[in-house]
Amino acid sequence: MTIIISQSDYWNLFTPKTGYQYDAKDESDWIWNYPLELAEGTCRSIELRSGIELEINDCQFHDNICLKLPEREHVLEYSIFLSGNYLSDDFSFGSGQYALYGSGMAPKEAFETQSSERVISINVHLNPETFLSFLGDSTGQLPCELAHLIRNTDDLYYSSAGTITSAMQVVLQQILHCPYQGTTKRIYLESKVFELMSLLVEADLAERKDKKDTPKLKNDDIERIHYAKKILLQRLDDPPSLMELARIAGLNDCTLKRGFRQCFGTTVFGYLHNYRLEKAQQLLLIGDMSIAEVASCVGFASRSYFATAFRKKFGANPKQYLINWKNSA
Repeated sequence: MTIIISQSDYWNLFTPKTGYQYDAKDESDWIWNYPLELAEGTCRSIELRSGIELEINDCQFHDNICLKLPEREHVLEYSIFLSGNYLSDDFSFGSGQYALYGSGMAPKEAFETQSSERVISINVHLNPETFLSFLGDSTGQLPCELAHLIRNTDDLYYSSAGTITSAMQVVLQQILHCPYQGTTKRIYLESKVFELMSLLVEADLAERKDKKDTPKLKNDDIERIHYAKKILLQRLDDPPSLMELARIAGLNDCTLKRGFRQCFGTTVFGYLHNYRLEKAQQLLLIGDMSIAEVASCVGFASRSYFATAFRKKFGANPKQYLINWKNSA
């Protein structure tokens, strides 16, 4: 059995009634019990400093949980799975794997956690400003090879996945078995969080370098990529997941992702995002629909996010864009 739940409803289950405690020597270290109707276990949240949060999950769900997430602004994040099974629109995880996410816009997506195994994971959230304060130069700019990790809030975020290395495993165990308390604990854990980040970035840069030498697509694959694009645009208001789109097109997900970049110069959801905005522009100029109807028609659940994304691409929010267009006609 799979329980489908929205992100807001999921987190609303974590209330004082479920039970929690904090470290008497460090009030920024909280341990929450999972709601009994969902799982047995705990979620530990430690604010290391403003803009850096460490989260350690140790639980086992009673049923498979499918968490539905809306379009949303996203900070930098990495998630590492020491045990458990986990499936998203982009990645399929097992024990010993990780995901790295940059900042920007996260698309509407679903994450499913399997109930068959105990889940132990470490998640770190970093505000872009905090990340820049550590790695930016004197002008506040990141080195060019890391620029993909910080994007504007209306640009699709960067994501990658991989397998935990032995060096990462050492740092993970040091985090899980931190020997200190209070301020010393937070200093120690913050150093480990960035040590782990450095290892993940190193792996990511190596993978991106390898992709530069990626072989060209076969003609049959190119045809399937274009067919996948056709399906994506036919289902503009309710697009398939990456895995479903790959299955429909007769490709594996890796070839689909690589092929979209080669054929269209962007990711699957980056292409979808841009097309939605261009379609919205056309519908607005036709004038048969309200702004809210246009936003819904092209698949934007949030009108405010639609306005922000539209302004980023066309230089004005939808209402002002129409006024400017009518004045220039």
